[in-house]
Amino acid sequence: MEKGAIIKHKIKNATDTGSWRNQTPNLDKKTCIGCGTCVKYCPDACIILKEIKNAGDNKKKIAEIDTKFCKGCGVCAEVCPVKAIDMK
Repeated sequence: MEKGAIIKHKIKNATDTGSWRNQTPNLDKKTCIGCGTCVKYCPDACIILKEIKNAGDNKKKIAEIDTKFCKGCGVCAEVCPVKAIDMK
């Protein structure tokens, strides 16, 4: 049986996407439920879950996409269970 490995992403070693990307993910922050599915499937590790304060001091996690490193593949939009991400 083969064993897998976890490859940790080092942001300082990543290169900018530049202007060659033909699609950009657009996140609807009101729709995002903070499940983290997009984080798991992003091949470029450019999505994180960020904790924000809601009304009444409730805390909620939502996705945050770093478009500086995003390649525009659209995987995040495909796997989002509530369709909070669409590609522009």
